[in-house]
Amino acid sequence: MPTPSSDTPCLKRDISLSNVTAGIVAVLIGYTSSAAIIFQAASAAGASSAQTSSWLWALGIGVGLTSLGLSWRYRMPLVTAWSTPGAAFLATNLPGVPLGEAIGAFIVSAGLITLCGLTGVFERLMRHIPSSLASAMLAGILLNFGLEIFTRLEQHWLMPLALLAAWGIGRRFWPTLAVPGVVLTGIIWAILQGQLAIEGLPLSPTLPILMTPEFSLATLISVAIPLFIITMATQNVPGMAVLNAAGYTPNSSPLLVATGGATLALAPFGGYALNMAAISAAVCTGPDAHPDPRRRYPAGIVAGLLYLLLGVFAATVTALFAALPGAMVVVVAGIALLGTLSSGLADAFSKPDERDAALVTFLFAGSGITLLGIGGAFWGLIAGMVTRHLIARRR
Repeated sequence: MPTPSSDTPCLKRDISLSNVTAGIVAVLIGYTSSAAIIFQAASAAGASSAQTSSWLWALGIGVGLTSLGLSWRYRMPLVTAWSTPGAAFLATNLPGVPLGEAIGAFIVSAGLITLCGLTGVFERLMRHIPSSLASAMLAGILLNFGLEIFTRLEQHWLMPLALLAAWGIGRRFWPTLAVPGVVLTGIIWAILQGQLAIEGLPLSPTLPILMTPEFSLATLISVAIPLFIITMATQNVPGMAVLNAAGYTPNSSPLLVATGGATLALAPFGGYALNMAAISAAVCTGPDAHPDPRRRYPAGIVAGLLYLLLGVFAATVTALFAALPGAMVVVVAGIALLGTLSSGLADAFSKPDERDAALVTFLFAGSGITLLGIGGAFWGLIAGMVTRHLIARRR
C-alpha cells in the first residue's frame, strides 16, 4: 500500500498537540463566553430547567456535528458556533413571548438562512443592509447587558469589581482567555462565599425535549427576522472574514446550508441559531494551531468532538449555572459581551456619512420599546435605513 504524500491530508499524521489544544481552547471560549447568556435567553422564553438543558443539548450537538463534519469534509478548520448576539437579542426580546412561538421563530430564521445557502444570495442580500446599521442594531441590543455590570454595583459592589479586574488582567496578559478567566474567578468567588452548592450536580446524559412550534406574525417579524439578520450580519459575515483572513476560501453556500439545516432539525429542541464561528474560529485558524495552514483542520475536528461531549451532558452545564448566584451570571454575561459591544460600536460609527443613521438605529434598538407587538431591534434597523436614505438624498 503506497505511503500518503506529505501534501495529502491525513488525520493521523496531521493531528498534533498544538491543534488539539487550539480545539479545546475554542470550545472553552465558546462555552464560557456565552453559556450564561443562553441561560438567560431560555429563562426569558419561560423554559423550565429541563427545557433549558435541552437548549444546550441541541446547541452542543449541532455545533459539534457541523464543526466535525465540515472540518473533515473540507480539510479546513471550519468551526461553527451558536449565535451569542442572537442569544443576547432573545434574552431581551422573548419575555412575554410564548415558548412555542419562540420555537416557531427559530425555525423560520433557520429556514431563511438555509434558503440563502441554497440560492447563493448570501452576499447579494447582505449588501442591502449596511454593516454600520447591522452593527448599530447589535450594539443597541447589547447595551443593557453592559449597563447591568454597573447597575449591580448598588447591591453587590465588590463582586462586579472583582470580575471586571479579572477581565482587565486577562485582556492584558492573555486576551483569548480573558472571559474564561472571568468565569473561573466567578466560580471561585461563589465557592469562597458559600454560594455554590454542587453536591447534587447531575452527571447523567441529557434527554432532549421536543417543544411544539407555534407561529405568530408579530413574533416572526419581531423575533425571527432580527434573529436571521443578526446571525447573518454579525456571525456568518465575520466568520467568513476570519477564514478568508487566514487564507481559507471555502464556498459559503454549503456552509450556510449545513448550519441552517442543522438549526432547522434542532430548533424544536431549543437550537435557536447555528452559524460560522468568528472568535473561537480565530483560535483554530491561526499559526498557534499549526504552522502549516493545511494541517490546522484537526483543531476543528477536536472542537467538534468536545462540543458533542458537552452537549450530551448539557444538564450538568445547566445545573452548574443554575447553582451560581443570579447576579453573578448577569455580570459574567455582560462582561462576556463587552468585546462584541465594543466592536459593534466601532463599526457602527466608523463611517462619518452613516453616523446619524447608525445613532438612530443604536438608540432605537437599545430603548427596549415595543411597537405594534414588534421589538425595537427591528424598528431600529428600519428607522436607521430611512434616516440614511433621507440624509443621502438631501446631500
